[in-house]
Amino acid sequence: MAGQGLSTDEVQGIREALAAGRKPRVVFTEAAGQMAGQLGQVVELTDPAASEEFVVVRFGRDELPFSPADVAIAPKGAGRRPAAEAKPEREQPPAAPEPAFVLDTPRVPAPRREEPTAGQPAAEPKPAKRAVKAAKPKTPPGLTVTLAYAEGEWTVAAQQGTKALARPYVVKPAEALRMVALVDVPGVQEAVEQILAAERAEAEQQAEKLRAELAEIEARLAELREAR
Repeated sequence: MAGQGLSTDEVQGIREALAAGRKPRVVFTEAAGQMAGQLGQVVELTDPAASEEFVVVRFGRDELPFSPADVAIAPKGAGRRPAAEAKPEREQPPAAPEPAFVLDTPRVPAPRREEPTAGQPAAEPKPAKRAVKAAKPKTPPGLTVTLAYAEGEWTVAAQQGTKALARPYVVKPAEALRMVALVDVPGVQEAVEQILAAERAEAEQQAEKLRAELAEIEARLAELREAR
């Protein structure tokens, strides 16, 4: 039975083996309690920063997290049946017992049961072994919501882990300003207000230009009407 847990190099070796599609075999150490000496397979290594029990071991039908001190690399050939087992020898029938002389056989007295005396303390019960650890639920991946501005449009996107929940879709500038106000970060809110001010100024210039062009067209139309 292994008494030491996994070293840093052994943990790295297990990580490489998992990446290659293998499931290394380990043996539970004394630190694992009543499971000590039994074999399991490492199926996953979670984030060590999130929990010290990041070694997920398959034991029977269960997959439970353990710390590196609870398991060790299983010795080669552990848990495997030999290729060819020797056939048991054919038992010979027992010989018939010879008659014994009752008078010559000494009678063995029955063992005497000792009762605890009044001054002798009773034997203390052994402490119970540590119960099997319950599997911890996995935490869901992080959620990211992105508000972006590019080429005169505001867009919002959402992603959980590597899965896209919502592709970027266009929102109104007023909605973007309300979203930023909820964050309550002065620097970000000022940047959004500057972008909106620049867009407002550009829109006013375009409107003024269009009004001037419209005035010219109306004047030209009036001249054409008078010429009839």
